Amino acid sequence: MFDSTSNAEFSEMLNETGAEELARPAAASSSPPEPIIAFSHVSISFGGRSVLEDLSFSMNRGQTLCILGRSGVGKSVALRMLMGFLKPDSGSIRVEGHEITSLDEEGMRAIRKRVTMVFQNGALFDSLSVRENVAFPLRERGGVDEDQVQDLVARLIGMVGAEDVVDAVPASLSTGRKRAVAIARALAAQPEIVLYDEPTTMVDPIIARRLGDLIQRLKRQMGFTSIVVTHDMRFAERLADLVLFLHQGRAQFFGPLKGFVECSDPHIQQFLALDAYTLPSE
Repeated sequence: MFDSTSNAEFSEMLNETGAEELARPAAASSSPPEPIIAFSHVSISFGGRSVLEDLSFSMNRGQTLCILGRSGVGKSVALRMLMGFLKPDSGSIRVEGHEITSLDEEGMRAIRKRVTMVFQNGALFDSLSVRENVAFPLRERGGVDEDQVQDLVARLIGMVGAEDVVDAVPASLSTGRKRAVAIARALAAQPEIVLYDEPTTMVDPIIARRLGDLIQRLKRQMGFTSIVVTHDMRFAERLADLVLFLHQGRAQFFGPLKGFVECSDPHIQQFLALDAYTLPSE
């Protein structure tokens, strides 16, 4: 089970451990907010093959965007560009108003303090225990003594229900457990934005539901801005404020979940029909 921790409790936890600098800054002014993430006419190709073409979308702080589409349409590529692992051939990507496409590695390190990614494989350090994996971002950031690190790590592990595997190494964990621990490690960095790459791939429906519950609770209680790449429409229905549907490298739809479900576009209707066939209602 994933245990519940309230936003107030988590903030209090940070303050008690002397880690106030990890807390998210309060939203400022009453003027219309600039989108926290904005893609404008972004294109990228590999080996002469276009992967994303003229992609534009934006989202506001606290929203959850689900990127949907068949395999190979560039869903995960969009996340990797946000992290600076890939550079677009053209177009603009802005995070909290800052253009990131021209940043060098040092500049991207500053962005990655605000944006973190939970990879499909968890991307945990195989030589470190669960406890040490979650502690890693805190120690790397610095400013927190070891007792405070251990207290914060224990609470984060409790949030994702991994208390029984704190001394295990990642190789001994199931895929679902690895992803839960990866989420705890992501939270240790206190990001503004969390990116999830196919969080339900290769996990059973019960674990998928628990991961969905956790992501949903983090959005509701902690106010995270999230982008979730998924092929699972039922998972998206539980989480999405906005949907971006990619088809052959282009945005076939961008907008609210309700509009996506009701969209008459034949590619979208085919996707929905195949998803319903593959994952029948329980």
